[in-house]
Amino acid sequence: MINPRVQIFSGNATPALASSISAFYGQELGKSSIQKFSDGEFQPVFNESIRGNYVFLIQSTYSPTDNLMELLMMIDAARRASAGYITAVIPYFGFARQDRKDKPRVSIASKLVANLLTVAGANRIMTMDLHAPQIQGFFDIPVDHMDSSAIFIPYIEKLNIEDLTFASPDVGSTNRVREVASYFGADMVICDKQRKRANEIAAMTVIGDVTNKNVVLIDDICDTAGTLTKSAAMLIDKGAKSVRAFVPILF
Repeated sequence: MINPRVQIFSGNATPALASSISAFYGQELGKSSIQKFSDGEFQPVFNESIRGNYVFLIQSTYSPTDNLMELLMMIDAARRASAGYITAVIPYFGFARQDRKDKPRVSIASKLVANLLTVAGANRIMTMDLHAPQIQGFFDIPVDHMDSSAIFIPYIEKLNIEDLTFASPDVGSTNRVREVASYFGADMVICDKQRKRANEIAAMTVIGDVTNKNVVLIDDICDTAGTLTKSAAMLIDKGAKSVRAFVPILF
């Protein structure tokens, strides 16, 4: 196709974000709709030609089930409508916490999602703050993994916090927090937690000294806030002067 153009479409999960992105890009949001059936099925429909064009499909996968299925069907519909290049923009990548077999007889769901997106017809994935960065390796197509630190680091700089220390709410977030602490030339501590089960913490200890420090907790996701609140309480109990939290994904 001569002079293919960019078209931006939204799923049901992210209409406000998609509208903002489209407006920033300087064009109207693409026309699409969802047909719903009485048995609960639905069918995404593009209401304009996308043949040969660069198509961006913006859809978060929270809640993961219906929104993920809707995204997969949008990708499939775009492929069957002869879109030239399909980019799935996924602000929140659902099932990212299931990135390995941590016990017998469980699924590696994030790998399954990567397979589904690829088979559906996506040419590229854009997402941010993956719970486990190695999920990028589950894909055989390009993945643009964006980092929210580009937003909150300048904000922290403007606060001019004295006696600054960064805290990781668990061992898994250590690398993410270490990079930020290194940027500021600050110390870091780790809140080491042991879980009874999902969303329930059995015990937690602080590795490092936070006495008379202003602490910034950095985590990638917050659903029940159990980890954040328990970490903050323990840091204060260990002598921290204040505790702030920066989390890009909140439920």
